[in-house]
Amino acid sequence: MTDITGIFRDEPVTHALVRDVRLPYGAGTLALITLDNGHDHTKPNTFGPQGLAELDAALDRIAARDDIAAVGVTGKPFIFAVGADLKGVPLIRAREDALAVARLGHRVFRRLGELPVPSFAYVNGAAMGGGVEIALHCAYRTISSGVPAVALPETFLGLVPGWGGTYLLPRLIGAERALTVIIDNPMAQNRMLNGRKARDLGIADAIFDSADFLEESLAWTARVLTGELTVERPEADTGAAWDEAVARTRWNVEGRFHGAAPSFTRALDLVAAAKDRTRDEGFAAEDEALADLIMSDELRAGLYAFDLTQKRAKRPAGAPAKDLARPVTKVGVVGAGLMASQLALLFARRLEVPVVLTDLDRERLDKGVGQAHGEIDTLLGKGRVSPDQANRLKSLITGSLTKDAFADADFVIEAVFEEMAVKRKVFAELEEYVSAECVLATNTSSLSVTEMASGLRHPERVVGFHFFNPVAVLPLLEVVRGERTDEATLATAFAAGKRLKKSCVLVKDAPAFVANRILLRLMAEIVQTVDEGTPIEVAERAAAPLGLPMPPFVLMGLVGPAIALHVNRTLHDAFPERFPLSEKFAAFVAAGKGGVYRPDLTLDPEAVEIFGGGTSPSTEEQVLDRALRALAEEIRIMLDEGVVAAPQDIDLCMILGAGWPFHLGGITPYLDRTGISEKVNGTRFLEPGVASLP
Repeated sequence: MTDITGIFRDEPVTHALVRDVRLPYGAGTLALITLDNGHDHTKPNTFGPQGLAELDAALDRIAARDDIAAVGVTGKPFIFAVGADLKGVPLIRAREDALAVARLGHRVFRRLGELPVPSFAYVNGAAMGGGVEIALHCAYRTISSGVPAVALPETFLGLVPGWGGTYLLPRLIGAERALTVIIDNPMAQNRMLNGRKARDLGIADAIFDSADFLEESLAWTARVLTGELTVERPEADTGAAWDEAVARTRWNVEGRFHGAAPSFTRALDLVAAAKDRTRDEGFAAEDEALADLIMSDELRAGLYAFDLTQKRAKRPAGAPAKDLARPVTKVGVVGAGLMASQLALLFARRLEVPVVLTDLDRERLDKGVGQAHGEIDTLLGKGRVSPDQANRLKSLITGSLTKDAFADADFVIEAVFEEMAVKRKVFAELEEYVSAECVLATNTSSLSVTEMASGLRHPERVVGFHFFNPVAVLPLLEVVRGERTDEATLATAFAAGKRLKKSCVLVKDAPAFVANRILLRLMAEIVQTVDEGTPIEVAERAAAPLGLPMPPFVLMGLVGPAIALHVNRTLHDAFPERFPLSEKFAAFVAAGKGGVYRPDLTLDPEAVEIFGGGTSPSTEEQVLDRALRALAEEIRIMLDEGVVAAPQDIDLCMILGAGWPFHLGGITPYLDRTGISEKVNGTRFLEPGVASLP
């Protein structure tokens, strides 16, 4: 076998520590393997070649013994294991080495299920990827009720669960449930299971409280070994139900990605074939799939995106020193509409400080506070908060018809109508009530923060704080620095954003900032082709290779055509040659249309008529090429203007704020790989080997 140890030279080795445990009820001795890389829970256990070799050696010693009744595997506190050591993957240059990694994981893990004694996995903490797969190779599994994350996220990154996941999981819990874990959850922005949900799906045989999890698991093990307890599992249906589950999932994957995400298709194919394959055949197929995908641009792009969201998002480029931030002990929200109520709940829930909303009349104010309280009731109904927490949150969110309620606030954010005159008036009024140190934040999606602050006595304390809708779901927060925003205000904004559990990106005060500017440039080009005579459905399909969460005109309907037109006008005023105003789009908005589709998802004939009349239609390929060229041009201009520090920040904004797919790595790697960057700008955005094969 190829020696791959040298490739993973910086591997944080997960050790396999073995100790004997005397089981109760006379069940004998269990050899307990504890996976531990020597770090605390902030550096989870992973598997590289050296760690797998240590586990292999431990199993050699155990297999040579004749005095043990069983083998158990558990993890260090809070962590079971989270899969392969992905840091070494970008260093793999040859398919032979990629294949060796795949085969090594299979060879070592499968030994747990092929020992002469039963094997037990005690999933005590987070388990992802190879961590789930090592448990699947065991004969039995218990899980702690406190486990926060169980997942097979490989497809999300551009891989497949290739150390047994696509073969063992569907044969354990059935194809439909397995595809939820392997395909559906990664496709839903990498949704996780908790311990109880994993047990309900049948991934674990038993669940115990975290306080005495290992003790209870060992007692359960003893009862299984003595025959007092028989573990019963429903047999997986390998007939028509399997094929139907695969067909349904394939339809969803194709509808979402249109062939643009090979990892999802490859994983689906492996699950489809698993029902008729032997274990050796299934594992061999996983080996080949892993080798192919490791040597793909999509995986390298996925790892780049993962690195952005896990590292760069936590250390924002250009953010000021943390010790400059002022404490936030009370928050004010100007406005009581839907966005304002969402913001109020987010601040109350994450900062745990009083939040006061204001509006012009009692009816609107009560409605806004009521919406926030209603969302708290929804969280309570879903078990996301306890009754005590719900009551506390409701007590934190109140309303006031007068702004003197903000006198002791440290942070006030406006969420009023997207009109400069309105926002300037609000800030001028606020200055009469708030302290000189109070941060004034605007949730504007496109207007100038600098202009909004002009005329104030303290323009230095105004900052852009642009959330994306829905506020509770999308993690991006664009922190916009006006020309006179000072370091303390900026530091306070970043500190608050972190406490809100948002990923902050520092943005220059430029029209529409980052995500909206790029999305509107894309929309402007596509709408222009429709103006010229391209059928709406053709223009809609043109963007399919990008694998976006929804097609452009569907997105426009979600955002709201009137809002899209408003932002487009802001951009047109700033850059008229690149953001033309479509008279047909304006007429579409004036007609009160909420989108181009009817409720049954067919095109609205009135929308087709409004956009009709053009005489120069384009093909799908022409529309896509034109849109991509426009994006490459706009991003180059934004970087030259210093809107953000680097292309990585553009990609971070598009991934977290617009749902740009991980397998593309954002937008700049895609433009580089397709050659568009060099055609338009004469150079790539990223160096070769960054988000692509070297």
